[in-house]
Amino acid sequence: MRELRARPWHTGTAALVAGLLLAPRVPLAVPLAALVASVLGSRAAVRLALAGAVVAGALVAQARLEAIDATRLAPRIGHAVRERVLLLDAPRARAFGVQVATVRLDGERVLLRAGRGVRWPTERVGAVLAARGGLEPLPASDAWQRARGVHAQLRADALTDTGARRGGLAGLVDGVRARAQAVLRTGVPPPEAALLRGMALGDDAALPDRTRDEFRASGLSHLVAASGQNVMLLAALVLAVAAIFGLALRARLALVLAAIALYVPLAGGGPSIQRAGVMGAAAVVAVLAGRPAARWHALLLATAVTLALNPRAVEDVGWQLSFAAVLAILLLAGRVRDGLVRRGLPRGLAEATALTGAATLGTAPLIAAHFGQASLVSLPANVLAAPAVAPAMWLAMIAVALGQLGTALAAPFVALAAFPVAYARRQRRPRRAGERSRRDGDRRVRGSGAGGDGATRAGAYRGRRSGGALPDRGAVARAQLRARGVARSHAGRRAGGDALGRVGRRPRHARRAADHLPRRRPG
Repeated sequence: MRELRARPWHTGTAALVAGLLLAPRVPLAVPLAALVASVLGSRAAVRLALAGAVVAGALVAQARLEAIDATRLAPRIGHAVRERVLLLDAPRARAFGVQVATVRLDGERVLLRAGRGVRWPTERVGAVLAARGGLEPLPASDAWQRARGVHAQLRADALTDTGARRGGLAGLVDGVRARAQAVLRTGVPPPEAALLRGMALGDDAALPDRTRDEFRASGLSHLVAASGQNVMLLAALVLAVAAIFGLALRARLALVLAAIALYVPLAGGGPSIQRAGVMGAAAVVAVLAGRPAARWHALLLATAVTLALNPRAVEDVGWQLSFAAVLAILLLAGRVRDGLVRRGLPRGLAEATALTGAATLGTAPLIAAHFGQASLVSLPANVLAAPAVAPAMWLAMIAVALGQLGTALAAPFVALAAFPVAYARRQRRPRRAGERSRRDGDRRVRGSGAGGDGATRAGAYRGRRSGGALPDRGAVARAQLRARGVARSHAGRRAGGDALGRVGRRPRHARRAADHLPRRRPG
C-alpha cells in the first residue's frame, strides 16, 4: 500500500485501465473500483483523481464501443452488393480453397470471403477492388473478428482490380510495405522468404498452414508475429546506427520514435503491435531521458492506450499472449537470470534462457486454453532459435530500409539473412525418437505400388538382419492399408493377383500388424 501511494502516476494509470476493462463487461463494478482506487491515494486530491480516472476510463470505453459498433450496413445485410472495397490486409487461405481478407466498405471493416472459383486479382494492401456478391452477417466461426471492428461478411462472386490505390499517409505506408515485401522475396528460396517476411514484418500469410502449425506446436509462433521483440530489436538497431553517426541524445530519441511510429502500421497495426509500439516508445523515452526505465508504468501505459483505441482488444488472442509474455518477463526473468549466472552459466545464455523460460511459462496457460495444446519443447526450441532471431531481424530491417532506394542495394543483406532464417526454420519441429524410422517405413510402402506389403516386409526383414531401425507396428499397418487401396484400384484387381504379395518369410511384427487385412484367394 505504501509503495502504491508513493507512485501516484502508476496508480492513476492502473485506475484508468480498470475503468476501460470493467465498463464494457461489468458496468456495475465501476463504482466499486472507483471506491477502491480512492483508498490508494495519500491526500484528498489524489483520492479524487484516482476515482475520477476509473470513471474517465469507463466513459472512454463506452464512447469508443458506441463508435466501433455503429454501422450503416445493417439494412443491407441479406442483399446483393456491387461496390468498391479497400483491401486492408493480405488474403489468407482457408479450407476448401476459400480465401478471406479484411476490407473497408463504406468506411466500415468487413470480412471479404472468396470461394475456390473466384480469382483474387491482387494481394497488395491498399488496393481498391470492385466486388460483386452478397452481404451476410458475420458467421460464428469468425465472431472473434468483432474485437477488431468487423461488422459483416461479404461473400464475393467476382473480384476485379480497379488499379486504384489509397492515398495519403496510409498510401505512403502501403508503398513502403509493398517494396519491403518484394525486397525480402528477392534471391531467397520461398520457405525462407515467407519466414523472413513473418519475422521482419509480422506477415505470415505466405507461410503454409503446416509450417504455421509446427511453429505453434514448438512454441515459436512469436517469431512470425509482430510483437514487442520486433520493436525492441528495431530500437536497438536505430540507436546503434545513430550512435555510429554521432547524433545527439535528442536526435536519437526522435529517430527511434519515428522508426517505431512507422513500423507499427508497416507490421499491420494490430492490437499486439500497437501495445508493443506504445510500450517500446515509453521505455525508450525513459531510458534516453536519463531516468531508470519505468517498465511497469510502460506496460500500464501501453495497456491503457490500446484499450482506449479499442476496448475489445483484450479479447484478441495475440494481445493476450503478448501481454502475458511481457508480464511474465517482468516478474520472473530477472530472478531466473541471476540464479543461472550464479550457477556458472554465461550471462548471454542465461539472459536468453531466462527471457524464453519466463515468456513460455506466461503464455503456456493461454496457449492451452485457446489452442488445446501445450508444447513441452518450447523452452529448448526457443533457446536454440534465439541466436538467429536478432541477426535475421537486423539484416532484414537493413534490407527493408535500403530496398526503398533499390533492390540491388538490399540483395546482399537479404542473402545474409537467409542463413539465420534457415537455422530458425529447422528448430520449428524438433525430431522425436523413432520419427526417422516411421517416416522411412511409410516411404518404402508408398513407393512400392501394388507390391507394397511385400516390399515393407522385405525391407523390415533386411533392417532386422542388418541391425537397423524398424518402423513401428502402427506405421506398418497404416502403410499396408494404403498399399492395399492402391492395389485394389490397379494391378490387384487382375485375376490371380495377390495385392499384398509375398516376399520371403514375414517378420513377426509385420505379420501381426497385417493380420487384420482381408485376404483374396488366388483365382
